[in-house]
Amino acid sequence: MRHLFFILFLSFFTFQANSQGKLEKAEKGLSQNNNYYSSAPNSRTSSSSSYEDNSLWGGLAMVFIEIGLYATYYGLIESPTEKEHRASEAFITKYPYHSSNRGNYAYNWDGDTNLSRITLTNRFIAENNELYGNHINADFRFLKRVSIEADYLQLWENNTFFGDNSLATFTFLAKYHRVRTEKFNAYWGMGGTYIAGDVEELGFTYGIGAEYFFAKPLSLELNYNQTLINTRSSDKLNLSLNYHIDRFKVTGGYEYLRIGGVGFSTFSVGIGVFL
Repeated sequence: MRHLFFILFLSFFTFQANSQGKLEKAEKGLSQNNNYYSSAPNSRTSSSSSYEDNSLWGGLAMVFIEIGLYATYYGLIESPTEKEHRASEAFITKYPYHSSNRGNYAYNWDGDTNLSRITLTNRFIAENNELYGNHINADFRFLKRVSIEADYLQLWENNTFFGDNSLATFTFLAKYHRVRTEKFNAYWGMGGTYIAGDVEELGFTYGIGAEYFFAKPLSLELNYNQTLINTRSSDKLNLSLNYHIDRFKVTGGYEYLRIGGVGFSTFSVGIGVFL
């Protein structure tokens, strides 16, 4: 009986020491003191010959990097062949399916198009009854192929055993819309994300995304971005089906979040408006 009591006591102590909610694990995974490089060995014993070899290879690497940067310009911005296509000068539509089957862009300037556009979207996301959140996004599109996006994500966790917790992220992206056809568009972007709560860190963010208007009034949208903080990453992947009704859209789909090594698989539903 004494041995049984000791085992139960030890199990309870171990459970209390290791137990924590998913949001708390995510915050600790991104915290500054969880730096994988802190224990890296100090390599100051390289000889002068190896230094010269490194300098030689470093110089060659810089040459290839410069060549690569010039070559990728056509991939990131526009190739000479694409400049001859009508999509090169495509205009922003007032909103998708305004009076035709066109999506975010139109080849001709007419009653469907505008110089700029703002899209506001609000989505409720939930993994289960204990973990849920709200996702607000604002996108300002202008100059035909450029947009600025502000994104706010708030998560809450109400756990019977581990208590309540919350986590908020603020993301800012400058986006370049690389592909601009009347049925399909795609972008890449760069910016930053601030993660609040116990983390309170700012990290570099890059993102990619696309939207395909396959049949009026529907579109399929995909967005992904990754933020690098303290050698760890925060990832957001959103796949949604949009139903367009005049200036509004009803959206629903799947949203995957990975924060500090902890994954969150959520379903989302929301509404958007084009201004």
